Parts: sequence; structure tokens; C-alpha cells
Amino acid sequence: MEIKSDFRNNERIPEKYTADGDDVNPRLEILGIPDEAKSLVLIVDDPDAQKVVGYTWIHWVVFNIPVSGDKVIIGENSIPGDSGKSTYGKAEYGGPNPPAGTGEHHYHFKVYALDITLDLDSSADVNKISSEMEGYVLDSAELIGIYSR
Repeated sequence: MEIKSDFRNNERIPEKYTADGDDVNPRLEILGIPDEAKSLVLIVDDPDAQKVVGYTWIHWVVFNIPVSGDKVIIGENSIPGDSGKSTYGKAEYGGPNPPAGTGEHHYHFKVYALDITLDLDSSADVNKISSEMEGYVLDSAELIGIYSR
């Protein structure tokens, strides 16, 4: 599988998709989805936040993204499936918002193709979602964007 967006892997995320801009999710194109996939899970996190707050910051979690065919397009400023709870405590995208002076942060857009749909509440956090998808992942892909102030 592969993820594409308005930025390339390990390149700067356009300001529009950050807390300094419109704070909307970027368009994502997921390609090469296995035929057996029933749903996708998308997790956007910032492991560099560990040096600031002591843990990986979860910016967006979406599960049960429907699959039909080998490609899914997630539109800009959309909610493509069931939203889980981010570190912000909300069930929506929260763009990069690194504290000034903390250097470059790497934002991981990770997608997983599952052979099931998950039976979870929208209040589920990334730990619960990760636990429930264990053993059902057919394939995965990752796109890393960079942002700093």
C-alpha cells in the first residue's frame, strides 16, 4: 500500500493543514489496498512530542473507513469513517501544533487495511483501536510530514 498527499514523504506539511493555518486534514490518497480489505484505520501521530510532553501526541484517529476497490481518497477537511479520540480529547483532526523552539516534529500518517470492521464506540482511543485491530491487519503504509515553528 501507499499514501500520497499534497506533500511528499519527509517533506514539510503545508501550513494550511496545521494549527497555524486552516487546521483541516490534507487530502490523502491510499493506493494498493488488498482485495480482502473491509476497512481502513488511519492514525496520525507525533512521536517527537515525547521530548516535550513525555508521550506520543495523537492528532487524528479514524477507523472503519469504507473500502471499495484498491484505492480510497480521503478528501480535505473530511471525516471518512468513525472518529476515535485524539490527545486533544476530540473526535476530529487536530493539525500540527508544535511548541516554538522544539525543532522539527515528524507527523506520521499511518494507514492499516483490515479484513474486518471494528465494533467500537467513537470514544475509543488509539490504544483500544490498536488492540482491536491486532491480528486483522492485511497491509499498512505510512507518510511522514515535517512541521516546526
